Amino acid sequence: MKLIFGLGNPEEKFDGTPHNLGFLVVDKLCEKFGGKFGKTKMKGKSAEILIENQKVLLIKPQTYMNSSGECVQKYMQKFKVNPKNVLICFDDIDIDCGDVRFRENGSGGSHNGMKNVVLHVGENVARLRVGVGKPPENWDLADFVLAKIPPEKKQKIEEGVAIATQKAIDFALKMD
Repeated sequence: MKLIFGLGNPEEKFDGTPHNLGFLVVDKLCEKFGGKFGKTKMKGKSAEILIENQKVLLIKPQTYMNSSGECVQKYMQKFKVNPKNVLICFDDIDIDCGDVRFRENGSGGSHNGMKNVVLHVGENVARLRVGVGKPPENWDLADFVLAKIPPEKKQKIEEGVAIATQKAIDFALKMD
């Protein structure tokens, strides 16, 4: 089984913000493969899907971004999943808007949600980052990632989410 986590913030007011791009990637996967997210359990909402007979559990932590590792840890322990079968999807200000980067492991970088994941489960989980670019000059970082995506960036973000969704499918199909 593969676990694919999309990081974000659970309240509706955060929909359409850069910080919820991880949620958007797992939502696209869920929609594409006919899944349905259930009620919150183990600090996350999950949906089980099949991708070419590979069982995949999609999870949206409900802990808020900066505590995402709590949910990741609970699901990994419950299902006894090897870290190499875990993918974390999230936004990244250090990547140009719409660009996507995959890494098999590493630190949390400058992303507080990923730092918390590393704190709880270590560096040996894969990560898929969707670039949102740097905040405009004189903007607070939190204000930027929690503001609605501006219209001029929407197309690039949508393209990045589509690429990330395909990369998540590729990850799910990768042999152990």
